[in-house]
Amino acid sequence: MEFRYLGNSGFKVSEITFGNWLTHGSQVENDVATQCVKAALDAGISTFDTADVYANTAAETVLGEALKGERRESLEIFTKVFGATGPKGKNDVGLSRKHIMESINGSLSRLQTDYVDLYQAHRYDFETPLEETMQAFADIVRQGKALYIGVSEWTAEQLRAGHALSRELGFQLISNQPQYNMLWRVIEAEVVPASEELGVSQIVWSPIGQGVLSGKYLPGQPAPEGSRATDEKGGARMIERWMGDDVLTGVQRLKPIAEEAGLSMPQLAVAWVLQNPNVASAIVGASRPEQLADSVAAAGVILEPEIMKNIDDAIGSLAERDPALTKSPPSREA
Repeated sequence: MEFRYLGNSGFKVSEITFGNWLTHGSQVENDVATQCVKAALDAGISTFDTADVYANTAAETVLGEALKGERRESLEIFTKVFGATGPKGKNDVGLSRKHIMESINGSLSRLQTDYVDLYQAHRYDFETPLEETMQAFADIVRQGKALYIGVSEWTAEQLRAGHALSRELGFQLISNQPQYNMLWRVIEAEVVPASEELGVSQIVWSPIGQGVLSGKYLPGQPAPEGSRATDEKGGARMIERWMGDDVLTGVQRLKPIAEEAGLSMPQLAVAWVLQNPNVASAIVGASRPEQLADSVAAAGVILEPEIMKNIDDAIGSLAERDPALTKSPPSREA
């Protein structure tokens, strides 16, 4: 496993982060989830990402149980706040001081830790003054409940405003967690340049495009039984944008490129996002422990410029690049 600094800080994270969105606490039995976490640790992954909204807090509980007994100082534990949790009442959502302060305490209890290494605003909250949100984060850092602060799916303008306030309030905003892969490149035009300017790193989710970039979905053929595209609990909805034959045909053009690089297609996809110097880590998940070995092998891989060009040629106009698609819900209910 290789490690990278997160933002303009002295804090290192593993190039591969284990995330338990869409799986633990909902789609995977707890004992299997624990096996996946243990497999991640065995593979050298030390960074774990979750959120209070995943499975309505159950994912945090599962992760906390799975990490029990591990040396806390050797782990980097991330979680997030924004989405509606608990009974989902009027103050159980958003980035108000009330919700943030109550949410961090709940997360720490479920994760069975005194602090998280990175606490992230899961989306931008248009209904709460940014000053209120950032002051709450500053207080959490001063209380020792979080060491660093990050955000997720913020635009370049939002990052600049949040970063300026964090400097004024005496803490570091060091990361953004966007969706990023060969097919979804909307952060490249604005978010990445702004982040480089501010000293903010990307921790990217969906590097394999919800599994589409693994090549297992073939044009003109039904999705494999048991795959995410057949999962009506949430996976099918997330992946449907990439299930058209044009995209699946383009993805199949990546197969010889992966073979030339000596990589599997999932490894190629994860290695591709890690070639971006502003990316500190790629988040991967697993519903079975054996799935992790493939992704972890992408750590430290260097793709030659010719390989990168061939990937661009294979995907072409299928890649979404519109920076306007980096956005948060206009209201807390969205």
